[in-house]
Amino acid sequence: MCVDQIHFHEVGNLDAIADIVGACYLIEKINPDRIYSSSINTGFGTVQCAHGILPVPAPATAYLLQGIPTFADYAPMELCTPTGAAILGYFCNEFIKMPPMIFEKIGYGLGKRESKDYANVLRVFLAEMEDTAEPIIKLECNLDDMSSEQIAFAAEVLFEHGARDVYTIPITMKKSRPGIILSVICMPEKRNEMVSLIFKHTSTLGIRELSINRYCLDRKFFNVDTKFGPLSLKESKGYGVIKRKFEFDDLSRIAKENECSIEEVLIELKKFTEIE
Repeated sequence: MCVDQIHFHEVGNLDAIADIVGACYLIEKINPDRIYSSSINTGFGTVQCAHGILPVPAPATAYLLQGIPTFADYAPMELCTPTGAAILGYFCNEFIKMPPMIFEKIGYGLGKRESKDYANVLRVFLAEMEDTAEPIIKLECNLDDMSSEQIAFAAEVLFEHGARDVYTIPITMKKSRPGIILSVICMPEKRNEMVSLIFKHTSTLGIRELSINRYCLDRKFFNVDTKFGPLSLKESKGYGVIKRKFEFDDLSRIAKENECSIEEVLIELKKFTEIE
């Protein structure tokens, strides 16, 4: 089938276009740090479409929900449409149970279909996350037959694809051979991609996974005017702690331009990093 032979029915209706444009506009206006969703209840049974009667989830919905945790329970009707699946798949950072949070606003979306047994309602929370541990994944493998150049290239690729950190630890392996542990830190939703990349770019035949928690300070950047010109100042805050620092690349550039040491630059910028 050629592209010019593809045609749309329900997805081309005005209400579907309004749903997509409206959702994109609201997310752009709200600008949340992260978007979470529960696993998707698709419903079950059949649905009447332009092409006739189709199983639930409809083929387009099932295709768009690949890689997303789903289940079918208690409702013999379509609970997730292709439009909803596309919006969730594109915008959601993670599909998990509701994490600890403080609600600020609550929104409800009501569907036209009515049921005496089930509430056809979508509920959305705008909330502040409580200071709590964030789940994160550590993937590890032992390597003793790769060059340092190959390992460096693998690390570069992993960083490019969203790894939060990549590092190596020297170890002694079987038969007293020197080797390394390659460790990759990533978000849970990046697990499968990172596993695939590790197998592709290293010689390992197995990967260990550790599900761990991490605690992070909230980070913000501010532009400040200094004697060296405008600079970006990073402030990290949380758990009763506040830290401020300039990016090292900026400090290095200023030191070279002014033919002075980085320590001299830090002294000049000290007033911007002091915490009252």
